[in-house]
Amino acid sequence: MKRLLLTAAITLTMPFAAHAGSEFVEGDATFAGEAELGATLTTGNTDTSSFKARLALKQELDNWENQYVLEGLYKEDSEEVTAKRYFLGAQGNYQINDVSYLFANTNYEVDPFTGYDFTSTTSAGYGQHFIDTDRMSLKAEAGPGYIYQQLDEESALAEGYDSEDSVVAHAVIDFQTKISDSSKFQQRFVADWGSKLDARSETSLTANIVGALAMKFAVIVRYNSEPLDDKESTDTETNMTLLYAF
Repeated sequence: MKRLLLTAAITLTMPFAAHAGSEFVEGDATFAGEAELGATLTTGNTDTSSFKARLALKQELDNWENQYVLEGLYKEDSEEVTAKRYFLGAQGNYQINDVSYLFANTNYEVDPFTGYDFTSTTSAGYGQHFIDTDRMSLKAEAGPGYIYQQLDEESALAEGYDSEDSVVAHAVIDFQTKISDSSKFQQRFVADWGSKLDARSETSLTANIVGALAMKFAVIVRYNSEPLDDKESTDTETNMTLLYAF
């Protein structure tokens, strides 16, 4: 199973290798993307080393910028699945002017090790670029949203209910800066605050290795202020991935 997953991920990223040194949506490009493949060390509800793959796409159409993300995390030890997380997200941004935009997004995540069969979130609101230069960018987004979580069978029996939902306040802060011509630092924070707080922080450093090949190091922290019984409130991932951009 591991060999099959690794082969499939490498096959997926090979067509992008020739363009790995390109910028993400540069100049007049209307379509661009990034593909990642690497190993992951997780702690918290999941304590294991794992394989991780990620594909991110951007599309620019007149005043619209559309973003799509697909992530997968999987680990199998002695034919037993010890880690499994799948994430699918999409967001559309409508540019009001050079610094302001309206956004709408929807995300779907499957992570059985949290006690939920799936989590679905939808939000919309206003975004603004506070810094937008060739070397540095800072933007923030805020607006109302809705989150729905379906408990798995074991958690539903323990808690006495089978789902949770809440209207939330959604916020995003994204900071990026070029450390040099070949390296970039990024800090991204996402929070949904309703009946509880669900938050995600990603700190990453990306550096070109040679030609079409880049390396990305990232630390991801997920926080749930009210986890289900016997679950941890904080999960962490430390990722080292190969990165291709096109």
